[in-house]
Amino acid sequence: MSDDRLIIFDTTLRDGEQSPGASMTKEEKIRIARALERMRVDVIEAGFPVASIGDFDAVRAVARSIKDSTVCGLSRALDKDIDRAGEALKEANSARIHTFIATSPIHMKMKLRMEPDQVVEQAVRAVKRARQYTDNVEFSAEDAGRSELDFLCRIVEQVIEAGATTINIPDTVGYNVPQQFGETIRNLIERVPNSDKAIFSVHCHNDLGLAVANSLSAVLNGARQVECTINGLGERAGNASLEEIVMTVKTRQDIFPCSVDHLDTREIVPTSKLVSGITGFAVQPNKAIVGANAFAHESGIHQDGVLKSRETYEIMSAEDVGWSANRMVLGKHSGRNAFRSRLKELGVEFASEDELNEAFARFKNLADKKHEIFDEDLQALVTETGISAENEHIHLVAMRVCSETGETPHANVTLNVDGQEQQAEADGGGPVDAAFRAIEQVIHSGSELLLYSVNNITSGTDAQGEVTVRMEKGGRIVNGQGADTDIVIASAKAYINALNKIVSPVEREHPQAADV
Repeated sequence: MSDDRLIIFDTTLRDGEQSPGASMTKEEKIRIARALERMRVDVIEAGFPVASIGDFDAVRAVARSIKDSTVCGLSRALDKDIDRAGEALKEANSARIHTFIATSPIHMKMKLRMEPDQVVEQAVRAVKRARQYTDNVEFSAEDAGRSELDFLCRIVEQVIEAGATTINIPDTVGYNVPQQFGETIRNLIERVPNSDKAIFSVHCHNDLGLAVANSLSAVLNGARQVECTINGLGERAGNASLEEIVMTVKTRQDIFPCSVDHLDTREIVPTSKLVSGITGFAVQPNKAIVGANAFAHESGIHQDGVLKSRETYEIMSAEDVGWSANRMVLGKHSGRNAFRSRLKELGVEFASEDELNEAFARFKNLADKKHEIFDEDLQALVTETGISAENEHIHLVAMRVCSETGETPHANVTLNVDGQEQQAEADGGGPVDAAFRAIEQVIHSGSELLLYSVNNITSGTDAQGEVTVRMEKGGRIVNGQGADTDIVIASAKAYINALNKIVSPVEREHPQAADV
């Protein structure tokens, strides 16, 4: 690996998934992983294999599907974690085990309840065990941003000696500021005697809105890997955004001593839309690079300047990040082959003819309602097909909603619950509220609705509405998604999708909360 190449380590499937409500199915993880592979991302962190059987299966499935990128699995510095990661990754074309342990005084004392010597010993043992499965081992010093520099130098030197090839210095709680964090990286590289035997990496959280700035400061001070996520998805305020890191380095080659030329940046916007659609986390319009307004100009002065010369107000090209990607418009006369071919181009392949037939039937149904079907509609359709496959407990059979001026909205719903149809009706403050109340008359979930959000998938009055709901019960937060040309139906689908997750809790060991 040449020194002038910046390694992009994407952790959307692992850290991004830890956002409350952002859990992904195995099939959804594969779709996102394939999109990242098309972007030529260097490393894809697919999950935390020991967390659950589902996580293990998802990491293994990604490892089997991805050929051009390195697939990584996270593990604590525990034998069972490392062995589980090694097993999940054994079929990968290129595999990495990423093991970590906390190094800050507060974490060692309050969470680990370990002395510094014990932490170093366990870190070294973990790296050596991981090397039994792969030569590509990454070690992270959790909460390095609040760790003592002398101790960081000590543990980094010893894990490199034990065989770690990548050293990750995370700002786990987003506490650092750019100058300070950059100096930490520079000092580590200068003071650790064997630092030349490993690539230094950073993983910054965005609690103070500085994740991208801290990451770039680290790059300027010698880091050659950045851990980031699509759309900045992640715990709390999120992670450093992949799109912002990549396009900053690409745009400011006069400043950065490394490049991202190996990446296909035209895949950024399609991948952003895919992640947003699957997780239900909408991208704010003014989000850098991937927001709807990122390349829009309303000011007359700006419009005049851009018309005369684009470079007057645009420092990069919208086409370079995928905004004008070629889109095949499908319609009701399109056949199965065109449908299958376009989805394959979007990274979606069907495991069986039955799956293709179900998706194609949904496509034809949508085509009867909507004149033109765009890539975004297809992505939503495939996501909805996956959601339908998971809905083993509750299905929407039928719904009728009445709403007129001066009258209280009223909804009547028919649900299939475990094979039995049940009906209920309710009034509400609006048609969506009435529909939700009627559904609750059947399910009695006892959950709280935290968020209700509607976005149009494409433009036009016949556009599909994409609805996201976020619900909480007993401390567990889930997202539900639904799409339809009828907003009320889309809302009911999203609510039922969330209810299916609420009534089917998944036991999952959390990497930050677990005892080490």
